[in-house]
Amino acid sequence: MSIECLKDFDQQQIKYDITGMFHWCQARPIEECILDRNQAAMTVLNGHVVVCLFAEKDSPLIGIRNFVMPLRASNFHYHELKHVVIVGDVDYLRREWKTLYNLPKISILNGSPLSRADLRAVNINMCDMCVILSARIPNPSEDPTLADKESILASLNIKAMQFDDTLSFYPQAFSSSSPLGSPVSFQRHPVMFGTQVPMITELVHDSNVQFLDQDDDDDPDTELYLTQPFACGTAFAISVLDSLMSTTYFNDSALTLIRTLVTGGATPELELILAEGAGLRGGYSTPETMMNRDRCRVAQIALADSPFQGIKVGSTYGQMLSVALKNHGMLCIGLYRLHDLVSPDSTKRYVITNPPADLKLLTTDKVYVLQPYDQGMEYTPPKDRETV
Repeated sequence: MSIECLKDFDQQQIKYDITGMFHWCQARPIEECILDRNQAAMTVLNGHVVVCLFAEKDSPLIGIRNFVMPLRASNFHYHELKHVVIVGDVDYLRREWKTLYNLPKISILNGSPLSRADLRAVNINMCDMCVILSARIPNPSEDPTLADKESILASLNIKAMQFDDTLSFYPQAFSSSSPLGSPVSFQRHPVMFGTQVPMITELVHDSNVQFLDQDDDDDPDTELYLTQPFACGTAFAISVLDSLMSTTYFNDSALTLIRTLVTGGATPELELILAEGAGLRGGYSTPETMMNRDRCRVAQIALADSPFQGIKVGSTYGQMLSVALKNHGMLCIGLYRLHDLVSPDSTKRYVITNPPADLKLLTTDKVYVLQPYDQGMEYTPPKDRETV
């Protein structure tokens, strides 16, 4: 290799891991990513992911990297990456940090997921998703219903919160950049009630799903897969992973889809590196590694948005699937439909996986698709985004 080529490599900014599968950044000390309540409130977080983590200093490691990595897949453009804010015990997170410090856009608030002040500081009413996790070991001698008590309490606590119109509190002359170095722009309009906050809660025991939704009238003995919280995507249990494993056993072609849904993609080289404990390593972008970005991803698109604008009211799911596949190379895999079609304030939705071809579409439907990677996609702020 010539000296000129070596100089070109030195001048390149490393943005991806050595396999090109995930976004990557230089390792940084955890102190650089810790926010106090004041800093978090002044950051004007919006369109982000809030992770409410119940853990003590000596709790077993749960591998938060496995949660964050799919959100840092390289088939997302950098400006599409959602900021991840973890609310929890910083001493516990110091032990997890070695697996996280090469992943960009992560912040930590040393606080409690049960503290409303901490939740307001991270603008939970403006997040794209709130995820409630627990690293604490259930006591085998206690009642199984108590194993998820903290996660359930956190969920109910958030649902009971009320919020003011956050937008009115930020003056128009507000600084154009935040302490995190990102433009201060609203990607998501704040909600007024905690019940409207997008949220998913991890449960140890399936039966505890009955305590998550006070409006749910499901029988306590109903299987997890038939309950309203599971259908609405607000509850997740470990047993779901077991069912995915059995699916791959009987249908090995399903593994590719499951990898896309769960891990954001993987290569034999990356799996070997992670298995050996080396962690994510940065690498220069080469044509070979950049080809790994060219893989499909899961997206949720409103029926009213492009590319479904040509779909008329009363069209069927089969017609939409054909249009999306022929014209845009997208494969529809399900619908996300409003639970209450009468109330204008309804926000609760449920998932319809692989609907029948003759199912009539509604204007409020959202569509889950496998979307091809768009290499030419550039950053363009949404029209409805409000900048302060």
